[in-house]
Parts: sequence; C-alpha cells; structure tokens
Amino acid sequence: MRSWMDTLRFAFQPVVNLATGGVAGLEVLARPETGDVLAEARRDARLDARLAVAAVRAAVRRETLLPLHVNVFAATLADLGGLAPLSEAVREAGRMPWEVTLDIGPPYAHVPHGGLLEAVAVLRDQGFRIGADGVGDGDVPLRLLTDLAPDLVKLDASLLGRRPAVRAMRTLCEELGALLSVEGVETEKQYAAAVSAGAQLAQGDLFAPPARLPAADVYVPPRLAGVVARPRSGPSVREFVRPAALLPVTASAGQVRSLLTGSPEVSGVLLVDRAGVPVRSVHRSRFLLSMSARYGHALYADRPAVKLGDPPRTVGVDATAWEVLDVVAVGGRDRTSDDVGVVDRRGRCVGVVRLADLVRALAESRVEEAAGLNPLTRLPGSDTITGEVDRRIADGRAFALSWLDVDHFKQVNDGAGFAAGDELIRSVGRTLQSAASGSARVGHIGGDDFLVLTDPEGLGPLAASVLDASWSAGGRPVTLSLATVVCAPGSVADHGQAAAWLAPLKKAAKALRGGSWVLGRAGLSGHEVLRGSRAAPVRPQPAVAEPGPG
Repeated sequence: MRSWMDTLRFAFQPVVNLATGGVAGLEVLARPETGDVLAEARRDARLDARLAVAAVRAAVRRETLLPLHVNVFAATLADLGGLAPLSEAVREAGRMPWEVTLDIGPPYAHVPHGGLLEAVAVLRDQGFRIGADGVGDGDVPLRLLTDLAPDLVKLDASLLGRRPAVRAMRTLCEELGALLSVEGVETEKQYAAAVSAGAQLAQGDLFAPPARLPAADVYVPPRLAGVVARPRSGPSVREFVRPAALLPVTASAGQVRSLLTGSPEVSGVLLVDRAGVPVRSVHRSRFLLSMSARYGHALYADRPAVKLGDPPRTVGVDATAWEVLDVVAVGGRDRTSDDVGVVDRRGRCVGVVRLADLVRALAESRVEEAAGLNPLTRLPGSDTITGEVDRRIADGRAFALSWLDVDHFKQVNDGAGFAAGDELIRSVGRTLQSAASGSARVGHIGGDDFLVLTDPEGLGPLAASVLDASWSAGGRPVTLSLATVVCAPGSVADHGQAAAWLAPLKKAAKALRGGSWVLGRAGLSGHEVLRGSRAAPVRPQPAVAEPGPG
C-alpha cells in the first residue's frame, strides 16, 4: 500500500531581496499529488515534523546552496518541544542550522504559548532562524509575536492596501531586529507598495511561481518614479544581504575548491565554527590562484582551508551601508572585493554583502538627493522632509514641523531687487542649516518658504537663531514668520495630516506684526503666540456730514 510519501513532491519559491533583486532564499512547499497532507499535518504534529525533514532532504537533492525556508505549524513545535529529527537531517545534509528559517504558521488559537516559546528557544540554541508566517492573515496575537522575537516576519500582501498597518508592522520589526517580508505579491502595484513600506524581502508569483526546480533567475520590476524605500540615516545593511557560502572551519582546501568550481556565482566562502561564527574568509580569485599554481593542488588540497583564508570582515545586522564601507576601507587594497559577513547578535553569520551592491545603492541615493536640492540654497525639497516626517510617525516619535518665510517678500524683491532677495534667502537657509543639530532637518520648498523638522526640545535654539537675527535686503529691514506644529506619537497618521494642522498656524503667524512665532499642537485647538503682536484693528472713522446749502 502506497503511503503519502510516495505521492509527495516539493516545489521551491524564491524569496527575493528587494534591494538587490537577487534570490535570498527558497521556501520549500509540499505539493501532494493526492489527498490533503497539510490538513493531516495540522492535526498530527509528528507528520508535520516529517514533512519538514522531507522538505530539507528534497532541497539537498536539488543541490541548492541557498538558505531554506521550511514551514511548520505552531502547534507542532508546542507539542513536540522542538524538532530533533530536523536538526539531524540538516547535519546529514552538510548544511548549517542557521541556513534554515523555520516559518512558524497559524493557527495559534489553541496552542499553549509557553510550550511554543520553550520549543523556539531550543531551536534558536541549535542555530535555526525563526520566522513568523501568515501575519495579517492569521491569528497570531501581537503579544506572542513580540515574545517570539522572530528573525523574519512574513506579512500577507493583502495588507499592502492598509498603509498604517504596514508602517506599524515595519516599526515593530525594527524594534525586534527582524526583517519584513511580504508574501503573495502578484502585481507590480503590490511590489511598489512593498518597496514603499520598507519591506526588505518578498515572494510571490510576480517574481517566480513555485517550481519543481529552484529558480536561478527571477523577474523584478523596475523601480517606478517616486517609489523609494523609506529614508533612513544611510541604507541598512539588511537590505543588501546575500546568501553566504558557508563551510565548517575544519573543511579542507579540496572541499572549498569543489564548492567554488561547482558554483560560479559564489564569490567567496566563509569558514565558521560550530556556533556559526566566521573564523576565516576565503576569496574566490585568490584561493583558486593559489590552488592552480605549480604544485598548488598537491600542496594544499588535503590541508585545512583556513591556511588559505584571511581574517573575516564582519558587520552587525543593524549596521548601515556607510559602516560597511568603513570596514572595507581598513586593510590592504587587495581585499576591497571581499564579501563582508553579516552577523547576528550572537556573532553567527546570516549572510554576506558585496561592495558593488552598496556602492551602487549609495550612488543612486546621492543622485536622487542631488536632483532634489534647491539650486539657490542647495537644501533638499519638501519630499525629503515629508519622507522623514513619515519615518518618525512610523517610529512612534514626537516631532515638531515648522514653516518659515520672509514677510512681504514680494515687496522686498520689488524694492531691493531680485539679487538682494536671493542673497537674503541664501542667508536664511545657511542660518537654519548651521542651527540644525542632531536629527533636525531643513528643507527649502521654493521661493522664500522653508520647512524645518526637529525634535520638540530642539525648537527653542533653532527658532532663536533666525528670529533674533537682524535681517535686511538692500538696506531695508526684513522680518520673518515662523509657524510650528508639535506632533505627539499617534496624533497624526502621515505627513499630510501634519501639514493640515500646520496650515492655519501659518495663517495666524502672518497675521501678526513684526517677527512672529506661532505654536500649536496636533489634535488640540488653539495656539500660542510666542513672538509678535497682533495688528491694531482699523477703527472706522466717524461719518462727516456734508455741509448743506445755506
């Protein structure tokens, strides 16, 4: 009698890195020819565990070196207290546990959370990475999600139309140190939304459908104009992580050579200890050159590969692209093309980044930034400031958004000339920029209008720098008006709402005489007048009787 294993096949779907367009891993999916094995596995923990083992072995038969994503039900882990057979299967395959992400899926409703968390702790100690699957389309409680502290959160593509929910999930992922992946991406519109939301990974039929053979190439749509990932202080290294080619530190030079010659896309190998910590880095070209030299194979083939390796260059998963460049800059020029290992909080390798990916991304960001600079002041435009506003909203941070302009600027231009007006605008911009410290951002949105984004506590010094100065153009005295809205966490949903609260404050500031500053708070009516005085009302003159004919 044939068992379900006789009719079970597996398909592979690529997990795509949205920054590099490369394949970051493969999800292994069970595809039974008859029956509903997954429904049975949901009820039978041991059957589900056998499916996970079979998935790893199926991937090994396809000789893929890519990291694997293996599905397992939450109830299975809670019932079994771990997956001992899976650990054994990974070892037998010659793979490392940290090359396998266990995508823990719903239902969670009747799963003992204590037992699940204990099982996850065991798997983490063994080196497996943990993913929370079906978020947004399942029943995972938020508290359990934070207790799991997954390395990866898989968000259902159906949530992409609900921007506040996606932003909140991205913020949570940043707090947990997790990557955000979107699954079920089928359209280019969904792809654009995933990029805008700041997701690092995605999968779906748009890139490549599940197939019996692991896909080497995937379709990645070109970035649409205006679709950029959320701005940050330098791109995160997480956006550029590629799968690492890993071998144990005990590997021989012959084993390294076999891996490199059989995988031309691999640029280097990291030799790791039993905990997954990089010990040596083997660069493809230098290694193969040594092996191909006269007597090279005879000298090195059976010797430990560490003899031909270099000290590894590593960065943490929270590093920025600029920090990677700092690491690359240290040492000899012959190592500038080496992969840089990316390590987690325990020092275990979770992938590598390539210098070419970083340089290209940083160059693109500089070009985009330069294109958005105002030609008069060389300050960024409104898009940069509003993008930063959205980031702070998503991060749950309080901020103050201010608008500043020159009073009666048309009269200044008409009376003093446009050259004097331009020089005044440049001077105001320089003063704002020099007064902006820390995380403050200054933007010139055109004409005599500026936007300033600061932390609430940084408002006073910056306001004083421009309002206490004596301004003039062509010998004529000039005053400035400043309007500020302070936004507490949760008071606005996006930069549009912040701007809507700022608009009436701007009008109120312009209604005051002299240099003025009006401050309001999002969600609260009224405002404070911190500088300036109200214009005296115009009193109607009494009517004078016309003298009658007399």
